[in-house]
Amino acid sequence: MRMIDIIEKKRDKQELTRQELEYFVEGYTKGKIEDYQASALIMAIYLNGMTNQEITNLTLAMAYSGEVLDLSTLGEIIVDKHSTGGVGDKVSLILLPLVSSLGVLVAKMSGRGLGFTGGTVDKLESIPGYQTQVSMQQMIQNVKKIGISMISQTLNLAPADKKMYALRDSISAVESIPLIASSIMSKKIASGAQKIVLDVTVGKGAFMKQLEEARKLANTMIEIGKLAKRETVCVLSNMNEPLGYAVGNCLEVIEAVEFLKGNMPEDVKQVVLELGSQMIKLAGNGDDLEENKRNMLENIENGKAYQKFLQLIENQGGDISYIENLEKLPKAKLVEAVYSKNDGYIQEINSKEIGKIAGKLGAGRDRKEDSIDPSVGIVLGKKVGDKIKQGEVLAYVHANSESKLKEAKKSLEEIIKISSSSVEKEKVVLEMIK
Repeated sequence: MRMIDIIEKKRDKQELTRQELEYFVEGYTKGKIEDYQASALIMAIYLNGMTNQEITNLTLAMAYSGEVLDLSTLGEIIVDKHSTGGVGDKVSLILLPLVSSLGVLVAKMSGRGLGFTGGTVDKLESIPGYQTQVSMQQMIQNVKKIGISMISQTLNLAPADKKMYALRDSISAVESIPLIASSIMSKKIASGAQKIVLDVTVGKGAFMKQLEEARKLANTMIEIGKLAKRETVCVLSNMNEPLGYAVGNCLEVIEAVEFLKGNMPEDVKQVVLELGSQMIKLAGNGDDLEENKRNMLENIENGKAYQKFLQLIENQGGDISYIENLEKLPKAKLVEAVYSKNDGYIQEINSKEIGKIAGKLGAGRDRKEDSIDPSVGIVLGKKVGDKIKQGEVLAYVHANSESKLKEAKKSLEEIIKISSSSVEKEKVVLEMIK
């Protein structure tokens, strides 16, 4: 088998075989195939697309290019949840302890934030003492002990994906549904998931800007799931404005804890309940989605979800006194409000731009090796559609630098747009595809 023949075949819009895709993935991962040949094939895929069978074969080859986590010793269905990324997305911090409190086993490996999107691991690590660098054996023991463990990706999971993603980025071939779908699903399969719930975000602060693009991606991942024997459900959610009010690591932990105590921003509530009801169903713990949602709300009201979160933090070395008294969490030195200059209604809060501001304050990173400041970020005072009066707070900026504070306040005044006429609130959960 020769790489040049595989490139030629895809260039001419022919379907690649499983053996050809495995040859490419193994050869490129091990350094036997050069970047220039891999680039040629990836660009041919970008331009000519792939069949569902091709995408599945590529996904499985990528999933098995490194270690694959075996969760069979847990003896129950493991349902994984993944988001395609967004701003203010603290859903995992809320959702996973919540479904765990209802008997769903959670063995979750999460990533760090990059660019304008936040990462669950960064948020967990803003809680003093919490250990995300945990061995697979310890993670499995944690799940056996308390039903939940949330860690960083410590295994060499889907190394082909890491290498191919970096190459795609360098040749402007990122926005390809076959390549995005295989990237996401290869990591989910390698992480041991038997069933998968995906939050496919749509809008200004999401990877997929248009609903139709998101639908195509969702349907492709569901087809991969079917062919790979991993039942997959996709929830499409709105990411035109940040999710909830807080953007920034400690600030999002605070909002997540407050949610688990019953103070639930409406948009976060809708996403959490929709994803959670699907996870509970896939785990075999309840077929009635509305009843699942009622049970979730009951476990927030009775404190079981909050107690499960405390149990998770304590079990992985975190100091729960910081959760029990949120005032103890790291705080920015400077906190200042941005005030509205007009009466009216909030017309737009561009989530990507908000994410960029938070990143400049130090809440995010441009490169994986960059360090972050857990205390900084933005807390919105209003959401799209809300009425506002002159002098009311649009947002609070949490900063540790006078110059960054000043720049953030100026940017927020430009980004948060106000209309003189009323503005309709956008739908949060857009669709469910399975």
